[in-house]
Amino acid sequence: MSPRTLFRAVALAEAATWTLLLLGLALKYVTHTTELGVRIGGGLHGFVFLCYVAVACFTWVNQKWPARTGVLAVVSAVLPYATIPVEKSLDRRGMLDGGWRLAGGEAPRGVLEQAQAWVLRNPVLAVVLAIAGVAAVFGFLLFLGPPDTWLA
Repeated sequence: MSPRTLFRAVALAEAATWTLLLLGLALKYVTHTTELGVRIGGGLHGFVFLCYVAVACFTWVNQKWPARTGVLAVVSAVLPYATIPVEKSLDRRGMLDGGWRLAGGEAPRGVLEQAQAWVLRNPVLAVVLAIAGVAAVFGFLLFLGPPDTWLA
């Protein structure tokens, strides 16, 4: 899977889960019918949000984006549906082109590139560890409870 394909898929998934979350919020706060939509949509969105941030950072390192571009890609997940225009812009400007450069023989420079090269050499183990890491963060956030209860 190319950087472009991975980034596009996760950006679209992040936007789709915004829809679920917003529908859940409408059911809870507008129609006052159920909280189930927030529980399900919020949980899915939270998990995909964390996955998107991880993929955006991984792609940032691979594509050697300037800091401004990388930060924009990561922060776009905070605004509903913003990952889609960011992905389209990056694609249009050729910033998602090419393959995984550290998988094809380019020598890694620095800690981030060494970590990325390890991931590309050990993809199955890396995916298992990434899912476990995202699940651990997600589980911790679930333990904390909904954001509106953090300051109560």
